[in-house]
Amino acid sequence: MKKISMLSALLLISLSASAATELAKVNGTPITLEEFNKKYQALLPLYQTKTPTKQVVLEDLIKRELGIQEAKRLKIENDPEVQDELNSVLYQALLRKQLAKDLDKVQITDTDAKAWYNKYPEIRTSHIFIAVPLGAPKEDEAAALKRIKEIKDRELSSGRSFAEVAQKFSEGIAAPMGGDIDYQTKAQLDSNYYDSALALKTPGKVSGIVRSAFGYHIIKLTAIRPWNEVEPAVIKQVMFGERKQDAFERYMKGLRAKAQVQVKNDLVR
Repeated sequence: MKKISMLSALLLISLSASAATELAKVNGTPITLEEFNKKYQALLPLYQTKTPTKQVVLEDLIKRELGIQEAKRLKIENDPEVQDELNSVLYQALLRKQLAKDLDKVQITDTDAKAWYNKYPEIRTSHIFIAVPLGAPKEDEAAALKRIKEIKDRELSSGRSFAEVAQKFSEGIAAPMGGDIDYQTKAQLDSNYYDSALALKTPGKVSGIVRSAFGYHIIKLTAIRPWNEVEPAVIKQVMFGERKQDAFERYMKGLRAKAQVQVKNDLVR
């Protein structure tokens, strides 16, 4: 009997301790002190001028629980739009968890950043631009190419400055500035545009006709920013973005290798 009494006492103590952590119950579902503290601590960095009171945060948790319960009662999760949103959340959560292991290992030193920057510096360019997106009708593609050739052969060969020709004949928002698009990183530019501009090597040189995803360009390289004028942290961020993309591609390649994927590419041309 004594053993049973002691066991009962231990269970009562355990239940009391568990109940003591409950701040609220919403239709029988508890909101615990641990849950509340975690939520409150996570919110604090988001507020720089006015921190919410703990009572406000608790009320938000109660509202959240009420909303979740009501959504389940109405079976909102069966709505096709909601299912699509839930799938997006699952997709992002999968990537965060699965890629975190690789990304946690990424270490980029100043030496790494400088070596990368020497290969892919920030460049300042101006361009003469005729817009035509990839996949445009053949007649639009031909007309845009004809137009950029005329500008190159007729206008740039006439002795006018590059800026003057860009102002008069280029398309896009840079035209009023003589085609100048200021300094841009490798990550900010179309890859064909960046590679073609960097290949000029010497500021002042002008490219031939370059096709990008946006249209046709004639590019003038106006400057290459030296390493001592850039912020290493910014370069490291760009490098980290590349490493993240590489990790993503490796992971998805692995998933695809184990899956059966059928694509009818002719339907999207």
